[in-house]
Amino acid sequence: MVNTRKILITAALPYANGPIHLGHMVEYLQADFWARFQRMRGHECYYFCADDTHGTPIMVRARKENITPEQIIETSFREHQRDFTDFGVKFDHFSSTNSVKNRELCEEIYLHMKEGGHCEVRPIRQAYCEHDKMFLPDRFIQGCCPSCGSEDQYGDSCDICGATYSPTDLQSPHCTLCGNAPTEKESDHVFFKLNHFKDFLKEWVPSHNSKEVTKKLNEWLEEDLRDWDISRDAPYFGFEIPGLKDKYFYVWVDAPMGYVSTTQEWCEKNSRDFREFWGEDSIAEVYHFIGKDIIYFHSLFWPAMLKASKIRRPSGVYAHGFLTVNGTKMSKSKGTFIMARTYLDHLDPSYLRYYYGCKLTSDLNDIDLNLEDFAQRVNSDLVGKFINIGSRSAKILQTHFENTLAKSMDSAGEKLLQSAVNKQESIANLFENREFSKALVEIRDIADDVNKYFDELAPWKLVKEDKETTHKCLTSALSLFRVLGIYLQPIIPEISRKMAELFNDDEYFWSDLEKSILGKKLNDFSHLLQRLDAKKLMTIVEASRPSEPEKQPSKKEENQYMDIKDFQKVDLRVGEVLSAEAVAESDKLLKLQVSLGNGDERTVFSGIKKQFQPEQLIGQKVLVVANLKPRKMKFGTSEGMILMAGDDGDLNLITAPSAKAGQKVE
Repeated sequence: MVNTRKILITAALPYANGPIHLGHMVEYLQADFWARFQRMRGHECYYFCADDTHGTPIMVRARKENITPEQIIETSFREHQRDFTDFGVKFDHFSSTNSVKNRELCEEIYLHMKEGGHCEVRPIRQAYCEHDKMFLPDRFIQGCCPSCGSEDQYGDSCDICGATYSPTDLQSPHCTLCGNAPTEKESDHVFFKLNHFKDFLKEWVPSHNSKEVTKKLNEWLEEDLRDWDISRDAPYFGFEIPGLKDKYFYVWVDAPMGYVSTTQEWCEKNSRDFREFWGEDSIAEVYHFIGKDIIYFHSLFWPAMLKASKIRRPSGVYAHGFLTVNGTKMSKSKGTFIMARTYLDHLDPSYLRYYYGCKLTSDLNDIDLNLEDFAQRVNSDLVGKFINIGSRSAKILQTHFENTLAKSMDSAGEKLLQSAVNKQESIANLFENREFSKALVEIRDIADDVNKYFDELAPWKLVKEDKETTHKCLTSALSLFRVLGIYLQPIIPEISRKMAELFNDDEYFWSDLEKSILGKKLNDFSHLLQRLDAKKLMTIVEASRPSEPEKQPSKKEENQYMDIKDFQKVDLRVGEVLSAEAVAESDKLLKLQVSLGNGDERTVFSGIKKQFQPEQLIGQKVLVVANLKPRKMKFGTSEGMILMAGDDGDLNLITAPSAKAGQKVE
């Protein structure tokens, strides 16, 4: 007997500035699989989400299109809900962060944080674009990371080394709107004193995140935590901060509060007490499903805000990796940056639900949508292994036995059925732990056994000689087909629903695995799913390629060109790698000691950790930019740059094996 639980599930809020794409769908489907499984187990489980509607991007887009931000978010709201519904994502409530409830909650938690002494207003010097006459928010300023030196990083955090910083800390910054270098102006901002919650977070993080995530977060917790700027200057689309003129809550304040306000809206509509879920003494379970790029916000800032506001903290934060297509990042030029609606216009959503289920685990690894494998796995597994059992069995039952199952099975069939039912707890444990890929392996094993049993008895031939044995064989196969439908319901609910109609069943619960259907009259078998036509995949790829004419270079892009005089300033020399070691705190960096001859030794940090083992580099003669300005990083100071050829996934050293260390390259 399973003890009933009260569970609230959220997925990260989709941004209202654009459509849903297949990368987004990884998360919403993962959470949907888990929510559907929990409901099948008989738990009281709710899945909430909302559109993330605030911030400068929407404001700027509205200005360009000469419409209001509210018009943009209203259109996105309808489109997002339509895409989620058509993919079978079953939210119990879908709302918006631009709601009255959310504004009231943001003001309430701000007052809690302020009254608790956790907020401070102080002036800061901030990037300001004289051309666009506005302070530049984090996402509208780019430059080199002050920590690792990576280029084209936004003004709040580095995608390469994970460092966080102020936009004014960026090196060689530029405005992303016009490409001009910003100036600085002073402005009062509100800061949340995150370090007040350092001890709490040290205890909370390990028990609410995976070991992999905890290890990363502990790097932050080893040092004092910086105050977090929770305000933004006008013009800004968002909620104004009470008591302050022309100051707005940073979107990362009101976006996660959308989890709470959405729950509150649902509770009021359903005559429920909001504190059942978010009260500090609530016994309900609350889980956030998020991408690995927003772990810091959900596992450091968010629990600290909740702690300061006397609101319960989440029971767990479940992070997943990104989606790649054919082994590389989603690409518009390659046609692999596929929108959810483009997919839905051509293919059945059950295909993608099943394929993602085959790929998803509980870890942070990226998942790859390999289009060739996608077609093969759908046709081989979903159609060839699962649906084929019902199709072949039901048609013979309809033709020869008036759609009525036998009152008993043969011994081989009984053993197979009992074995399949006996796997219910092991499969349930895999679903519970979000190991969907492993669960589907076990379910496929059942299907393989059923198909082998069916093919060995060959009832399409046997029916001519031994109708009684044939009848029992069909009854066994269809009983197992029903079991497979129950197991698959969290992953492909629409197919499972059609399977249930064959047996005159309602939507399944996990306990239905124990029920016998011997002697039952079935409905006529109806078509469940077509084989996937691989040509349609190429149609989707072509439809996803950009159709607009090539854009003229922006001011920023024009500024990236240099003339021959600039190039002549580069002092390119041959360097010999004396030593190399991995930087433990970084996923990309190696620390190299390089000799340029005549006693000139340089420390160079290079982002090639994924491509090379340190020992491969020792003794190599490489090309070094010797007059690059030293760059201070948290790991040390980098005094040059090693030249490479290729792209990020396939880098090669540019070597000069016969040259002497220090030799100038003309």
